[in-house]
Amino acid sequence: MRKHLLSLSALGAALAATPSQAEDWPKRAAERDVVLSDFTFEDGSKLDLTMHVTTLGTPRRNAAGEIENAVMVLHGTGGSGHQFFRPQFADELYGPGQVLDISKWYVILPDNIGHGKSSKPSDGLRMKFPAYTYNDMVAAQHRLLLEGLGVKRLELIVGTSMGCMHGFVWGTTYPGFAKRLAPFACNAMEIAGRNRMWRKLSIEAIKADPDWNGGNYTAQPRGSAVASAAIGVFTGGNPVRMQDQYPTRAQADAAAMQALAEARSNPPDANDRIYQLDSSRNYNPLPGLAKITVPVLWVNSADDFINPPELGFAEKNAKLMPRARYILLPATTDTRGHGTHTWARFWKKDLAKLLATKVK
Repeated sequence: MRKHLLSLSALGAALAATPSQAEDWPKRAAERDVVLSDFTFEDGSKLDLTMHVTTLGTPRRNAAGEIENAVMVLHGTGGSGHQFFRPQFADELYGPGQVLDISKWYVILPDNIGHGKSSKPSDGLRMKFPAYTYNDMVAAQHRLLLEGLGVKRLELIVGTSMGCMHGFVWGTTYPGFAKRLAPFACNAMEIAGRNRMWRKLSIEAIKADPDWNGGNYTAQPRGSAVASAAIGVFTGGNPVRMQDQYPTRAQADAAAMQALAEARSNPPDANDRIYQLDSSRNYNPLPGLAKITVPVLWVNSADDFINPPELGFAEKNAKLMPRARYILLPATTDTRGHGTHTWARFWKKDLAKLLATKVK
């Protein structure tokens, strides 16, 4: 849990307590590596790409022998498929009678390029690793489904943060491959303004650290941990909740120092982090949103620094998709800022309605 939160919101890792896990979901999962031979990236680079994938449940086949109960869940920047074993997600969704009951659904949790146990710069290529983009990541997911798992169509894609944006790339690149889309915590437009600025500043903070040494470091650059903690305060936190939890200067200072200590003790790999943050650079599904004709449940939260609701873009852009429903969750002392996307209790009833929607 903490490693992912440090990579996106160091403060969240230090401050957000979670309930004890009711079920040991990893023991009920299957894992494998799928090698995508000669994978071609957008920039023309080629690599035998390893995609790691975790699955829950059993594929069910129709009369034609095709898998008909597959659901894919896509993680955020710095995360992995295993992040969806956290109790606030798994215990709310995977059990008997729940929305993604694994006795009914075949749940697919990939580690995307540059993340988890899939191919990434820290495997050895460092800054010579292909400069992947969101389009590359979705293309790799597509090949993983077809070549590795034999899935020709999905009942649903759930995506959080970066995975939310991947959902829109899926909808515009492979229209109808997923019968339903549930993108949580993102916008469907070019990465620009504050959203691009915090990413660029994070990248440059790592590169400015002398210990980074052009990516050829022997120990993780100290400055990247500090930058991760500092920027995480703004990108991941819910100001309403934070003010409620830490109403005095002393309490706020103590929480900040705890976050900094945890960031220093377990920092993300600096090169991996650069690639993760920069992979969104050409993301812009807006021109193709009209291609998305399947039912869409789009959920953002009012306390999300990365996708500030006052811009008003989501409400406008949702209208470009004929079957999209947009929900903005209000900020409370209980919501989790940008990380609200992974607390299923806030949106699981709406997800159940989406899955009950009839599709072709």
